[in-house]
Amino acid sequence: MSKLDLKKELKEFYRASAKKPNIIDVPEGKFVTIIGRGAPGGPAYQAALNALYSVAYTLKFKCKAEGKDFTVMTLEGLWWWDDPSITDFSDAPPREEWNWKSMIRIPNFITEEVIEDIKKIVREKKGIKEADKIKLETVYEGLSTQIMHIGPYSEEGPTIKRLHDFIEENGYRMRGLHHEVYMSDPRRVPPERWKTIIRQPVEKI
Repeated sequence: MSKLDLKKELKEFYRASAKKPNIIDVPEGKFVTIIGRGAPGGPAYQAALNALYSVAYTLKFKCKAEGKDFTVMTLEGLWWWDDPSITDFSDAPPREEWNWKSMIRIPNFITEEVIEDIKKIVREKKGIKEADKIKLETVYEGLSTQIMHIGPYSEEGPTIKRLHDFIEENGYRMRGLHHEVYMSDPRRVPPERWKTIIRQPVEKI
């Protein structure tokens, strides 16, 4: 049985240089998502990730049993604050006031009906009530800039500034939400080697 690997099919969107930002045009895709509020790594965030991964892997095993196996994609996250004028992380409000949407890209053949069935399984058989908050969404970011950050999440500030400076210096302006793509498993990789793609949708001025 062949296995669909979206990371290979969409490889230019899941790799980035740590030296210089680049411009990409991110295609439309389907994601399972969950929205929440609170500190990264806090109880609400961890519960949301547990639900999201449980849905993603239960979906994978169901599809594999039906002869349509796929590789579960890496975690991605959108981050924002209630005040949209704040774009500099050095001016960010307390972490407990951060808003986030955690998401995992899935194959385009997955339907709403399938996701609802998977949510029911996760809720009833695994007892994960947060599964009810999972949604199937089609996301389209289009023109974006991105750069690779290497190191702990708490030290992303200078990398984000480099990206924002690049946007301004090259005649673009930011739109949409700050986007992070988590390329490393923090359970297996030391913080100094974590790889995170920092992405920002843009438009030409």
